[in-house]
Amino acid sequence: MKPSIEKRRKSIARAVVLLSGGLDSTVSLSLATRRVVVLAAVTFRYGQRSAEEEVKASRRVARSLGVCHRVISLPWLGRLNAGGLADPKTRIPKVSVSDLNAGRTAAASRAVWVPNRNGLFINMAACLAEAWGAGIVVAGFNSEEAENFPDNGLEFVRDANRVLKRSTLNGVRVVSYVQRMTKEEIVEEGVRVGAPLGAVYSCYLGGPGHCGECESCRRLARAFRLAGQWDLIRSRFKG
Repeated sequence: MKPSIEKRRKSIARAVVLLSGGLDSTVSLSLATRRVVVLAAVTFRYGQRSAEEEVKASRRVARSLGVCHRVISLPWLGRLNAGGLADPKTRIPKVSVSDLNAGRTAAASRAVWVPNRNGLFINMAACLAEAWGAGIVVAGFNSEEAENFPDNGLEFVRDANRVLKRSTLNGVRVVSYVQRMTKEEIVEEGVRVGAPLGAVYSCYLGGPGHCGECESCRRLARAFRLAGQWDLIRSRFKG
């Protein structure tokens, strides 16, 4: 005997998705729309230099995928010791392709560290998820950035889920559909599922185009080139 339509609807997982407008969160959102019911994609404006461009990109992505988009402002976060990501007086290190390939970017990553940013974002999204009856928070964590950013790795997600199990009545959990992928693999997956890759934005400096020299830009460009999809993003880079 087949379950009723109402029971089938209740069995479908619902989610809140963290969306920065970058590659990883864009592909994670695209995959989420295929696997769960996405109640909303949430973008945080926390005083980062790239806030306006991230919000624009996130709106483009959400609109392309037919997803409700919410923007939440956390101005106090950027006033903490947020380094070059939020302080325009602090220089953001330039990274070369050779630095990237050799894994010499730890110092550059440290320069853009924002205290407990991902921990905060997950918990705020979990608040929304529980209030809206959703059981999942989808993030764009990946294996490549986990090498420098401890709040991107599997251990971080596992520990976050242990806490959320105690801090939410419905046991909200964090998932990332690109957790075990490199940036190159994420581009390939995005192409496979038809993600709006041409809409992404990932520059730390926040200009209208990608600077091409910060760590985020270098990783994005390398990923698209290695995946043979450079033409999808070429026009978004300066020069």
